[in-house]
Amino acid sequence: MGQQEGFNEVLIQPLQQFAKDSIHLVKKCTKPDRKEFTAIARATGVGFLIMGFIGFFVKLVHIPINNILVGN
Repeated sequence: MGQQEGFNEVLIQPLQQFAKDSIHLVKKCTKPDRKEFTAIARATGVGFLIMGFIGFFVKLVHIPINNILVGN
């Protein structure tokens, strides 16, 4: 029986606790209202724009440096 109890502690109990915590999380989650959704969408859009500009400027700086190094 010792091996069965060890198996229960190692595998079954953590899975049961994870399932219990997951169900608790899903029950607490709510659908965002229109104001919250627009704020999240705006923040995401600004983040995309910032990352796009960073990528553009890195590429813009990298092209002349690469041409100087390679010599093409």
